Amino acid sequence: MRWQPYPAYKDSGVDWLGEIPAHWETRKLKHCSSVTFSSVDKHTVEGEQPVRLCNYVDVYYNDYITDDLEFMGATASFAEISNFTLREADVIITKDSESWDDIAVPAYVPSDLQGVLCGYHLALIRPNVGILDGQYLFRSFCACGINHQFRIAATGITRYGLGKYWLDNSSFPTPPLAEQRAIAAFLDHETARIDALVSKQKRLIELLQEKRAALISHAVTKGLDPTVPMKDSGVPWLGAIPAHWEVSRIRRLCRVRRGASPRPIDDPIYFDDEGEYAWVRISDVTASSKYLLESEQVLSELGKSKSVPLEPGEIFLSIAATVGKPIITQIKCCIHDGFVYFVGLKQNREYLFYLFSGDELYKGLGKLGTQLNLNTDTIGDIHIPVPPDEEQSAIAAFLDRETAKLDALIAKVQEMIARLQEYRTDLISAAVTGKIDVREMVGVTSPSAIQPV
Repeated sequence: MRWQPYPAYKDSGVDWLGEIPAHWETRKLKHCSSVTFSSVDKHTVEGEQPVRLCNYVDVYYNDYITDDLEFMGATASFAEISNFTLREADVIITKDSESWDDIAVPAYVPSDLQGVLCGYHLALIRPNVGILDGQYLFRSFCACGINHQFRIAATGITRYGLGKYWLDNSSFPTPPLAEQRAIAAFLDHETARIDALVSKQKRLIELLQEKRAALISHAVTKGLDPTVPMKDSGVPWLGAIPAHWEVSRIRRLCRVRRGASPRPIDDPIYFDDEGEYAWVRISDVTASSKYLLESEQVLSELGKSKSVPLEPGEIFLSIAATVGKPIITQIKCCIHDGFVYFVGLKQNREYLFYLFSGDELYKGLGKLGTQLNLNTDTIGDIHIPVPPDEEQSAIAAFLDRETAKLDALIAKVQEMIARLQEYRTDLISAAVTGKIDVREMVGVTSPSAIQPV
């Protein structure tokens, strides 16, 4: 839809804001609301009153703070209860974070929350009645230009914080109150439509990923020929397999060994940008898909001598952080003790990559992910299907083709989601800064005719 601008504009007096509608004003936040930094933390103190605490995570992951959220338990003094109990129309923002991008992330309180307090690391902003609408303020904090002024003001080294002075003196475009409500109502409607589209696209990604996982699982355990005779594998998670396949524990096929790390790992003598072997960290593996093509660090000869070097074409598996993630290296690399590798392996690495990629293989060992406890013994004891060599190659080639198609579809859907989210942000910014006139979209023809929505 092509949105219309306002009929007349004026200079706002704020460089980053530029022009605003002629009947709007620009106000400092302290002139239209009260700003308080919360002192209520998660600790319980004897003699204080039990409360529920709205914390950083609640604000960061929710646009609206409502009573059905699972708040943290804490205690607070009577003064803190009086000052920080959440009321209708309050806006809460993150006032410090490890990232500039997470500064001044807002959430809105649509109704009074008895016994729920604004917690530490947050600022409570209470709009002045008759001057500023809470929902409009919430949307304003979501706008790119308005939010950017807080990221610039945030200071710190490892954690960035927003000072009260900068928040108090931040600039906000301020339409007449009823028009604020109309803008908020318009954005509620439009963002709900966009969010519904995004939700559908995310669900589509989930279905495509489920299809991808099922495709891999079926190919590596049942093969590609649906007419082949089957037999019971004797392994519960595996079930029936082609009759001519074998089943073997991994330790019968190769020796499972663990990587090694130079100590202390942060000593610069172990690293050399001109070195021959890359130093693989968990983050390098999680950032890769099937193949390891690069790493952020390179080892010196001394560092290599204290680790485990692998040649291109070898497969290894993470057993720390992102547990159970396989990868095939296409570069010379060294792996630390958060990985295991396979000595004397004769099986097709590509086939094993797909076999290790699925959840089924780890059934009975625990939950796949950070909670799964893997080591050389547990991996060595896993039973796997062993097709003939030519079938392993055929299965790997088939999965390369078919997963590439699904991955391309997933990438397109992700791109669509990114465009929708970008449009959402742009729409909010345009509406709250007066770049588009949305009054007629809620049945309003002039500022004086606007009624509360």
